[in-house]
Amino acid sequence: MNPISALEFKLIDLSDRDWMEECFRAGHRGSLEYSFTNLFVWRKVLNISVARFEGYAIVLAEGEKPSYVFPMGTGPLLPVIEAMQAHAASRGEPLRFNTLLEEDRIRLEALYPGKFRIEEIRWAFDYVYETERMISLGGKKLSQKRNNINKFSKEYRDWAFEEITRANMDEVREMSRKWAALMDSGDEKSLHDELSALEETLNHYEELKMQGGLIRANGRVIAFSIGDPLNDDVYLVQFEKAYPDVPGAYQVINQQFAEHYASRYKFLNREDDAGDEGLRRAKLSYDPIYLVAKYSAEEIAP
Repeated sequence: MNPISALEFKLIDLSDRDWMEECFRAGHRGSLEYSFTNLFVWRKVLNISVARFEGYAIVLAEGEKPSYVFPMGTGPLLPVIEAMQAHAASRGEPLRFNTLLEEDRIRLEALYPGKFRIEEIRWAFDYVYETERMISLGGKKLSQKRNNINKFSKEYRDWAFEEITRANMDEVREMSRKWAALMDSGDEKSLHDELSALEETLNHYEELKMQGGLIRANGRVIAFSIGDPLNDDVYLVQFEKAYPDVPGAYQVINQQFAEHYASRYKFLNREDDAGDEGLRRAKLSYDPIYLVAKYSAEEIAP
């Protein structure tokens, strides 16, 4: 007979924001998985639910193999892990973590030496940059980015940066749909999921206190970016789109968004590359100051 779990999970909603962020602030909160806004906008796509237990937020992602984000909060960690083990066992599953940061991996191995199979998940590493460099684009390594912006400015002399508001939000939606139609990613589900998460973001834009900016050239929206602070030092860029047939558009929105919204934060987190080689090359070309290493873990059957 499977054990009874003390954890009660529910789909994340806006009423969870304050207590979840309090739990996240108690820890390192170093990756996108500890952003309430990120979890909220992806909650329906990835079936993300949360349980509150002894001062911790426990996030569960359903799927073929249900898995958890390593818990964040205050108080002893061992009872929390034990409660998660019991919850997984009540479903006939081993305890699986989809996100372990380096410090979490060390803590888990100290509590359960040799009891978990731990693997690096390179596609999930967050790319983190010095914000000042993303604004100035100084140095030889970023010279091509500066050149691309200069060429763009000569081609589109009337371009302008605008804050995303209710007045231009439908244009952002339209541009995102056109952008998706131009993509040939070979993974239609992934593209659809991202557009669904973006729509959730726009639908709850004010409540989530998101910040967004767009680039307008020749009267039309050609790029946009949306994000919010991850912690006191790091700003998280959650969505960034630009038409691939407009050279320099990505470089311009990247630089302008950092300048307008992230300048008071030391670092800019531009999330992971999802295993896309082209996206990986693009993110590496901006010379990240560090990558946030992540691991998965699965309890080994006794």
